[in-house]
Amino acid sequence: MIQQNEVTSKRSIMTSSSYRNQSQSVTVNPGGSAFSKFQQLDRANSLSSPKTPNSSGAGVFSFGAPATKTGVVTVKDAILQWCQGRTRGYKNVQITDFSTSWTDGLAFCALIHHFYPDAFDFDSLEPKNRRYNLDLAFKTADERAGIAPLLDVDDMVTMRKPDWKCVFTYIQTIYRRLKDE
Repeated sequence: MIQQNEVTSKRSIMTSSSYRNQSQSVTVNPGGSAFSKFQQLDRANSLSSPKTPNSSGAGVFSFGAPATKTGVVTVKDAILQWCQGRTRGYKNVQITDFSTSWTDGLAFCALIHHFYPDAFDFDSLEPKNRRYNLDLAFKTADERAGIAPLLDVDDMVTMRKPDWKCVFTYIQTIYRRLKDE
């Protein structure tokens, strides 16, 4: 006869899912919310992900895998490098992440301006005019490139540190549309 403790532990083993990342193992609690599960997985992944782009120049993409000695670069790092390359030399723009680097709207404007330099005068933009900069970038991307504004200007203005996943999703859309131009 199986005792109650054995049934409980077997049930929890069968219903929980494990996420393996290199030598780490994180068990996700099946009773928690979807958001808490995502946060657990994100934390586990960010512990082994490099904070800076891989400088090996290998250009090999791996979906979600951390950079290793073999030169594998994550999609996140590759797109960050792509953004840095397209905005290099723009005044008041230094892209180091997918959160605070984008809060004043200048990084979005610089990225769009790189592809559509006649759309607006970038040199006239000021970091303090966040709402104007964000609105300009999102509208220009929509009108010139057909990129729907996935981010809300009001949300971006009210957040001191935007959710990097939301910013990254929008930047991925820009990347997919403009990468070959």
